[in-house]
Amino acid sequence: MFRKKLTKLVGIKKEQFEHFIETGQIKAQTAKLIPTLKTGDEMALTSIFLSTLRLVDEFRQGVFKDLKLSRSGKLFYLTEVVFPDISNSRIDGMVVNITSGKVKEVAFFEMKSKTNGIDVGQVETYIKIAKSLGVRTMVTVSNEFVSNPNHSPLTIRVPKSISLYHLSWTYILTRGQLLLFKNEHNIKDEDQIEIMREVLSYFDSPISGVVGFHSMKVGWKETLEAIKANKKLRLSDPMVEEAVVSWHQEEKDMALLLSRKLGVLVKSTNRTDNSLKEDIKKLAQNFVLNGNLSVKDSVSDIRIRLDFEKRTCAMSVKVTPPLNKGTVARNSWIIRQLENSKTKSETSFNKIQKDLWLEADVKFARENLILNLNDLDSLNDLTKGKEVQAFHITFLTDLGASFGSVKKFVQLMDKNVLNYYEGVVQNMTNWNKPAPKLERDLSFDN
Repeated sequence: MFRKKLTKLVGIKKEQFEHFIETGQIKAQTAKLIPTLKTGDEMALTSIFLSTLRLVDEFRQGVFKDLKLSRSGKLFYLTEVVFPDISNSRIDGMVVNITSGKVKEVAFFEMKSKTNGIDVGQVETYIKIAKSLGVRTMVTVSNEFVSNPNHSPLTIRVPKSISLYHLSWTYILTRGQLLLFKNEHNIKDEDQIEIMREVLSYFDSPISGVVGFHSMKVGWKETLEAIKANKKLRLSDPMVEEAVVSWHQEEKDMALLLSRKLGVLVKSTNRTDNSLKEDIKKLAQNFVLNGNLSVKDSVSDIRIRLDFEKRTCAMSVKVTPPLNKGTVARNSWIIRQLENSKTKSETSFNKIQKDLWLEADVKFARENLILNLNDLDSLNDLTKGKEVQAFHITFLTDLGASFGSVKKFVQLMDKNVLNYYEGVVQNMTNWNKPAPKLERDLSFDN
C-alpha cells in the first residue's frame, strides 16, 4: 500500500492525522494527568499541564484565550512529539484541534522547569518544524517571567506566519488558583474543582520544578554599584539590560502575588516591543524605572517609581475628592478616608504609616504639595486659597543597601506591595459626580 508522506498538519483530514500516528510518521504519547515519570521531570510537568487543560473547562478557556487558540472543536493533547521524516528533535507537547473532520489548529509547546531557561536553539528548530508543517502557534513555558503572554524571554526572529507565546509557571499556577475563588470565572463542575486543587497542590510543591521569582539578575546589583560610583551607564551595557529585565520580571511577580491574594487577575505594565529599549534609556540617563499595577475596581492603578540614586521606591495611588465642594471639605474628606484605613486595616497601616505621604494636586501649581501623614493638621493652611483637584497617597521607602541585594530587594518589594494594598489602597474610594436631577416643571401637572 502506498504510504502517504507527511508534508503538513494544518488542513489535513482527521483520518490522515490518525494514519500518520499509526504509521509512526508522528510519534507521540497521550498526555496523562498521573504520568509514570520522575517527579519534577519536565515531561511530567508537560503531561500534567496538558491533561489539566483537557479536564478542566474553565482552565482551558483561560489559557487558550491567552494563546489566541480556538476554544471549540475536538482536541488532542500529546507529549514527546517527534516527526522522524522531518527532524529527530522531540517537541515536549502538542495540542491538535480537529473541527469538521479536519485539523484546524496546532500548537507546539516547549517546557522548562526549575532554573532551566528556554533554549534559543531548540525553539528555532521547533519553529522550523512548525513552519514546514503549517503550524502557526509556538508556546514556551518556564519559570522565566514576562509582562504578558505575547512577549518572550528570548531575543529571536520569528516568521510572520508563526505566533510565539510564553507562559511562566507562576502565571499558570495563578490562573488555576483564581478559578478556585468565588467569582464569575470559578469552576462549575465539582469534580473539576478537585482536579484543579490536586494539580495546584503538585505545582505548588518544591519538588515539582515550579519556582517563583526570587532573585534579580546580577546586572541589577552591578548597575546600582556603577551609579553609586558615578560611572556613566551606556545603553549597550549588558548589566543595564539585565537590570531592566529583572525589574520587568519583578513587576509581573508582584502582579501575580496580588492576584493570588485578591482572587482577581492583576495586570502589570502593558509593555510593547520597544519597552525594553525605552526603559534601558530611562535607567541609563535618569537612573529611574517605573511600573504599574492595575487592580480591577480599585481606586486607581498603583504607580511605582524606583530611584537608583536615592535607592528609594515610591508606590502611589490617585484619589479624586468631592469636586462639588470647597478645598476645606475636600481636605476633610481625604483625612477621613485615611483615618478609616487605619481603623479597617490597623496592622498593615501601622507598618507603613511613617513612610506615607499625601500629595495635593493643586490647580495651576507647578508641583504637588507634599506632606507626611503626621503633618495633616497643616493641610488646610497650606492649601488656603487654592483649589485641590486630586490627592495622591504615596508610600515612599528608603531601601538603602537592600536596594542592591538581588534577593532582599524582591522580598521587600513583595512585602511592601501587600502592606500598601491592604493598609491603604483597598480602603480608598473616589468621589463620583452625582447624576443630574430633573427639575420638576409644575406645568406638567396641569
